[in-house]
Amino acid sequence: MAAGDGDVKLGTLGSGSESSSDGSSESPGEESPAASLPRMKKRDFSLEQLRQYDGSRTPRILLAVNGKVFDVTKGSKFYGPAGPYGIFAGRDASRGLATFCLDKDALKDEYDDLSDLNAVQMESVREWEMQFKEKYDYVGRLLKPGEEPSEYTDEEDTKDHNKQD
Repeated sequence: MAAGDGDVKLGTLGSGSESSSDGSSESPGEESPAASLPRMKKRDFSLEQLRQYDGSRTPRILLAVNGKVFDVTKGSKFYGPAGPYGIFAGRDASRGLATFCLDKDALKDEYDDLSDLNAVQMESVREWEMQFKEKYDYVGRLLKPGEEPSEYTDEEDTKDHNKQD
């Protein structure tokens, strides 16, 4: 897709209300894969588990930012396999968002502690995290290697979905 063909700039999150490349726009009330999926119960994910939610194996699309996992299925036009940010689906998007890079090289296949990012890039990661918290459901943490997942009760799950951490 050439620049100017309706592609979305990295500065937006793809809520589903932006124009698509064919000139149409999707209103929040239209049926989407997210509309038919139940809200995901809160749980933690290893990188391997997160990769299963890339929109190609299952309709649900998750991505991680700064150690937190978000359900971005309602933004499937943007984060789905054919979307401009599909590269982030099922992955830790922190480095790509911090460096404004949509290349696969910006994504690591192992856990990324982001320790080599500078202060400006880390601030960018935190800003992206806040934007995702406002727009999408927080569904759990991205686990470091060897880290055990937390046990979440239904009460915690409901409370966290209401206040978004």
